[in-house]
Amino acid sequence: YPEVQSVFGKAGRADTATDPAPPSMLETTIILHRDKSKWRNKPVSRFYDHWPNWLAAIPRKIWPNTEKITIDELVYGYNLTDGTHVPGLNDTIQFPGLTNAWTMPIKTRIDMLSTGIKTPVGIKVMGPDLQTLANLAEKIATAVKSDPKLSKYTTSAFAEKSVGGNYFDIRINRELIARYALSVSDVQDVIMSAIGGMSITSTVEGLERYPVNLRYPQELRDDIDKLRQTLVSTPSGAQVPLGQLAEIDLHKGPPMIKSENARLTAWVYVDIAGLDVGTYVKQAQQVVASQVPLPQGYNIVWSGQYEYMQAARKRLMMVVPIAAVLILLLLYLATNSWLRVGIVLLAVPFSLVGAIWLLYFLDYNLSLAVWVGVIALAGLDAETGLVMLLYLENSYDQFKSEGRMKDRVDLWHAIHDGAVQRIRPKTMTVVTTFIGLVPLLWASGAGADTMRRLAAPMIGGLGTSFIMELLLYPVIFYLVKLHSVKHD
Repeated sequence: YPEVQSVFGKAGRADTATDPAPPSMLETTIILHRDKSKWRNKPVSRFYDHWPNWLAAIPRKIWPNTEKITIDELVYGYNLTDGTHVPGLNDTIQFPGLTNAWTMPIKTRIDMLSTGIKTPVGIKVMGPDLQTLANLAEKIATAVKSDPKLSKYTTSAFAEKSVGGNYFDIRINRELIARYALSVSDVQDVIMSAIGGMSITSTVEGLERYPVNLRYPQELRDDIDKLRQTLVSTPSGAQVPLGQLAEIDLHKGPPMIKSENARLTAWVYVDIAGLDVGTYVKQAQQVVASQVPLPQGYNIVWSGQYEYMQAARKRLMMVVPIAAVLILLLLYLATNSWLRVGIVLLAVPFSLVGAIWLLYFLDYNLSLAVWVGVIALAGLDAETGLVMLLYLENSYDQFKSEGRMKDRVDLWHAIHDGAVQRIRPKTMTVVTTFIGLVPLLWASGAGADTMRRLAAPMIGGLGTSFIMELLLYPVIFYLVKLHSVKHD
């Protein structure tokens, strides 16, 4: 792939307690070219595709009919205009027994430390029995992969193994070793030195030091029968085979036991593409509830990024009302009139129209960054609307003090005068905001995705609120003041 600069891999885990990765985890880190000129172009349909070449030449220079592929298209592939599918990394990199999950290196570690789930969606099955948990996890993974509503969005679903590990047990018979005047530690020392190995010294090579480990040769410890012949020395000098002093066997067991909230748990990792996490989980919950009945004492917890969304939603349920109440109080303190507050707040719905249009055009889903941008947009709209109202009020008061407010024609001229005075400062406010925010839509690099989604609602909302405040505010103010002019 021309977009890939370098690749390196890691198997296992680091020898430190700060690494949350299990020993079976394989990680491949892919470094992409920062120079977008090395990325492939894909054809896109434009309105001038069916025009003659001489007529389409000019719009083709302004809106090219090709564009660079995105990271999602690099990973999951993309379709050409004729319907042909160009495979991505996920299509090419398929190994038997392994499941792909595409994420960012640092994000993976943060997710594993906070929720334990490396993929966008995680399903945690909790209950008392490991074998039942393993069966339920397999059924859930199969359900989300095979269901027609979810299969096209599910790139992988992997149920982590709760059973199936191999255990090699040596159970020492205390009564037998007592007959030979042996202690448990004597037998365990032989097991440790013969099978596991024991460091007896270290070599010094310049500034480097290497431990020297001693244990039985490979051919004397490569099966259970040979291990049973391992000799244990007694205080009397006799050599007793280990098989006479202990029971040695293999058995199945859990490769790793996970618990959460004091309950055993099995995890299902689900990687998705082409659908937002909230909608996917909502559909997946219906599918799992209908296809995988849970025995008594078992329950399912949806985790991963969905858990972050739930936590963010709880915060927004408090933050948004508090922000709205504060805006209302500040506006009332500035205007001393709930009628004026209502006029100012009329800008907010019109700004939300532009924000939603731009979010739809850019194909952005609702996220915490988008909501933060909407809250900032509401405050900015209230500010600009208040300034517009101030200009109209000042012009109205000036005409009234000069004795020129006699009929609706005078009212029209007063409002026109105030609105014209606001065109230049309002335009400067919007243009300077655009100059600061619009470049974020083309930003790239770390944090650019978040900044784009924060800036998008503010850019779209300011565009429509700019038009509304200049065109509709004067009309609304005219209708409000018309009653007082007639009364006078």
